[in-house]
Amino acid sequence: MPRVAVIVGSLRKNAYSRLVSRVLIASAPDHINMKLVEIGQLPFYNQDLEEAQPPEPWLAFRHTIKAVDAVLFVTPEYNRSMPAALKNAIDVGSRPRGQNIWSEKAAGVVSVSPGAIGGFGANNHLRQSLMAVNMPTLQHPEAYIGGVAPFFDSNGELINDDTRAFLKLFMDTFATWIDTVRKK
Repeated sequence: MPRVAVIVGSLRKNAYSRLVSRVLIASAPDHINMKLVEIGQLPFYNQDLEEAQPPEPWLAFRHTIKAVDAVLFVTPEYNRSMPAALKNAIDVGSRPRGQNIWSEKAAGVVSVSPGAIGGFGANNHLRQSLMAVNMPTLQHPEAYIGGVAPFFDSNGELINDDTRAFLKLFMDTFATWIDTVRKK
């Protein structure tokens, strides 16, 4: 059974990306074990800390990610890029040199925005970083969830059937991608 970490780029409790991540987890095929992995507790990466005693949150995060087969990133867009917390998590996981925990794990990217272009900038900047840390990333379908605000009711439940169908398709395709990467 593939183990998948779900990392949400926004730290906000009721962020749209967090709401979408819950739908993605619920839409995953039954043979996939999905687990939300929080990144808000990670101190900013600083190599000086690595040389002394790395902070415990870094060590715990690295241990958690090492144990999974794939990572699904769900991110908002901040100033045409990914949030600092998400970039920091990637940096923490790729260090120290020669101990990159991301390498060869299947990746999927979903960007979420109340704006019309669905976090295109964040999605593509994140993909650049994933390429640099050697994560084979699902290319299609691309997942830009734009104009997301009216897709959820006041309880945070998805009420847009087209979006639900697309997220299900994305998860089915991502499951196949995970199996493909694991077989290599």
